[in-house]
Amino acid sequence: MRYVIQFAIILAICIIGDLLHDYLHLPIPGNVLGMLVLLIFLLTGIIKLPMIEDISNFLLKHLSFFFIPAAVGLITCFTILEGKWTALVVISVVSTFIIAVVTGMTVQILMKRRQSVE
Repeated sequence: MRYVIQFAIILAICIIGDLLHDYLHLPIPGNVLGMLVLLIFLLTGIIKLPMIEDISNFLLKHLSFFFIPAAVGLITCFTILEGKWTALVVISVVSTFIIAVVTGMTVQILMKRRQSVE
């Protein structure tokens, strides 16, 4: 029952993000707005981490499972991607490198900040 309640909280926040997208006509997708709403709720204490921690850990543990529909959809679009594989591979490699660098720099900054607080 605990998982159902926690999932309902996350689903409600996702719906709030979609509603914000629909009513405010923002160029940001509803699921991203939902994540921002969740972040704001967590930072302000409206939602405490234990209220969603179990289902969040479950979803993160099984995250790769959620990419299967996207992979299947990509397979059905091979004709559209024909002749664009080089660009797709270059974009994938460059963006992966950028993400790795930015993530590493962020972790280093946070580690330095944590050491200075202690």
